[in-house]
Amino acid sequence: MMIRKAEAADLPAIRKIHDAAFGGPGEGRLVADLAADGLDTLSLVAIEDEAVVGHVLFSPLLVEVDGKAIRALALAPLGIAPAYQRRGIGQLLARAGLAEARALGWDAVIVLGHPEYYGKFGFRAALTAGFKAPFQGPAFMGLELRAGALSGEKGRIIYPVSFGIDEGEGVSAGA
Repeated sequence: MMIRKAEAADLPAIRKIHDAAFGGPGEGRLVADLAADGLDTLSLVAIEDEAVVGHVLFSPLLVEVDGKAIRALALAPLGIAPAYQRRGIGQLLARAGLAEARALGWDAVIVLGHPEYYGKFGFRAALTAGFKAPFQGPAFMGLELRAGALSGEKGRIIYPVSFGIDEGEGVSAGA
């Protein structure tokens, strides 16, 4: 198993993985849209048997804590080809991406996902609970790469237009 930065030539395989992993074209289209908008800040693929079998994407978010912007990323999407799922590839991709984000000086990462899965990496819903954001609830979580980055009285999280979500008041993000 090899983890490396994604290349433009990987995009068709990446889209196919996300379409299969998520049961439709939404996540594959999101990856293509973020790449087209130049927002594929950190894009990693897992290679096995000379084929792309998994992908994770981190893209910049506007996150303000007490009126000050912090350097934050969205982790979305993380997908593994169905034939390769449940082998730890997603964990390898997530850990490699989070380590790279930390090394590059990012302050925090936000994810909308399964609390038990993302909790393994240190994501917690309590870190996003005080924010005005398009999501709320136990599946909407944050991870501080810099201690205290998400601490404060109030703030907001705004996703890039590529995500196709309105800033809004928040939608429940159940597990």
